[in-house]
Amino acid sequence: MAKRAWTVAQVRELGMATDIETAASVLGIGRTTAYTLARSGDFPAPVIRVGRRYVVSVEGLLTVLGASGLAQPVDDEVPSHG
Repeated sequence: MAKRAWTVAQVRELGMATDIETAASVLGIGRTTAYTLARSGDFPAPVIRVGRRYVVSVEGLLTVLGASGLAQPVDDEVPSHG
């Protein structure tokens, strides 16, 4: 399965927060790795545990990606760190 290429605008459209699987997709992290990192407190963006769910701040994702201070672009791709 091909990885989805997220744009900054698409990440912003997620709202205030998103689930761990969507956040993992934005960061290019697999589902199992994302849950492992969240449980250990090592997920790259801030994670809040709500019952059995993990919730990730969209602003935290944008910060990790270096896109939090950018004006709201229309079609800019998420910066690559690799």
